[in-house]
Amino acid sequence: MGNCKRKKFHERHNVEGEDVISNLPDSVLHHILSFLPTKDAVRFCMFSTRWKYLWTSLPNIDLDDLLYFGEKNIWSPHERTCYMNFVERVLMLHDMSNLKRFRLSCRVFFNASYVNEWVSTAVRHKVQELDICFFVEEPFGLPCCIFTCESLTALKIAMNCVLKLPNCISFPSLKSLQLRFVTFMENYSTQKLFSGCPVLQELAILDCEWMNLESITISIPTLKSLTIDELPCFGKTDDLNDCEIKIYAANLLSFKYIGNLSNDIFLYNLSSLLVASIHIPNLCERRNEIARRGVKLLRGVHNAKSVRLSNGTIESLFLAENIPDHFPIFQNLTHLEFSMEIENHTIGALMELLQSSPNLESLVFAKGLDPRIFLCEDDWNLKSVPKCFLSHLKTVDLHNFLGNDTEICFLEFLLKNALVLERINICCYKNLLGNSKKQEKGRNLLNMLPRGSRGCAIVFL
Repeated sequence: MGNCKRKKFHERHNVEGEDVISNLPDSVLHHILSFLPTKDAVRFCMFSTRWKYLWTSLPNIDLDDLLYFGEKNIWSPHERTCYMNFVERVLMLHDMSNLKRFRLSCRVFFNASYVNEWVSTAVRHKVQELDICFFVEEPFGLPCCIFTCESLTALKIAMNCVLKLPNCISFPSLKSLQLRFVTFMENYSTQKLFSGCPVLQELAILDCEWMNLESITISIPTLKSLTIDELPCFGKTDDLNDCEIKIYAANLLSFKYIGNLSNDIFLYNLSSLLVASIHIPNLCERRNEIARRGVKLLRGVHNAKSVRLSNGTIESLFLAENIPDHFPIFQNLTHLEFSMEIENHTIGALMELLQSSPNLESLVFAKGLDPRIFLCEDDWNLKSVPKCFLSHLKTVDLHNFLGNDTEICFLEFLLKNALVLERINICCYKNLLGNSKKQEKGRNLLNMLPRGSRGCAIVFL
């Protein structure tokens, strides 16, 4: 490159001389800084006199004590004082009139009076998104002003203790609510919490305890997404709490449940449901009761277009008495995914579920078939061919393919009876040594099998 061209290149790309970042407009710098925790944003602004107070007009304040001194179990009194002074200075210098999101995470440092004042400051300045995470040993009452804040559109509360709720709860603008680790102590205040969210669209109840509660109703017509995760924490038993949770959400689009059904969940009139996922990991104590609850939960999502089920969910159907009497017709279901290995004792429930899904178009076995089971073609032929095989099923995905006899028998049954099938995607299990020859043999055998749908393609991925 000649000297003239090199000079023009440097001038155009600012390789030499002037600092490119320094010339960026404030709006661009604001956007960059908005992705940083407040501690890092403040440090970044110290590099330039022009940027010195730029952080004070950022719409977000993100205060995390672990980011301030790092993850360690013991803080000295001096360090605690420094952290308190830092937060106080941030709140004093920040242009709170521009505040949109306030996040406060105190997993090491905790002082109730300071924490309450910091949160209250954000609420007084009409914060829209509030995210608070406290690790405390005793019941702690959050500032009452949170629960009557008219500006809040999103609220996240993570507290590993009893959530003490005030008498007055009203969230006129709240659209997203996430509760994690909290313990609900009694019916009245918990009911008021959910009743005080008239325009809520997203609700997530994660790892919460429903202690001493008998019945709660969540009736929110505007709700579109609901997630309930109640897997027992490490060291805890899977005893049932037996709280009845009744959910009315006519406009719900997405429902996700993860847990051992320690509470009895009732779903009513989910006529708009598009996606449902039910993950019951296993059935341990009170198997019959959990199976009953699992079948009832599955009935509640019968309007869904896409459903994902786990091993424990299918096992619930297997354990329930009079399985055909329990199955609803999944008239709208077009996509069904099994997130576990299909086992021998779940074949019956699987086939009944397929029989109850007349319009199914896509079927996914995300973990494949359990290699320990053995099924021959007769085992599948004893079952009547599901109606969806004859008129709607177009694609099937089978993962963790080993090429064993069980898989070949299943695919033979599928190829023979799925009359409009267009494609079978087979993902081979690659981590098992010595299986390549068996897989290759399986491929060759599958390509020779007769097909009810002449246009069906078998694709190995």
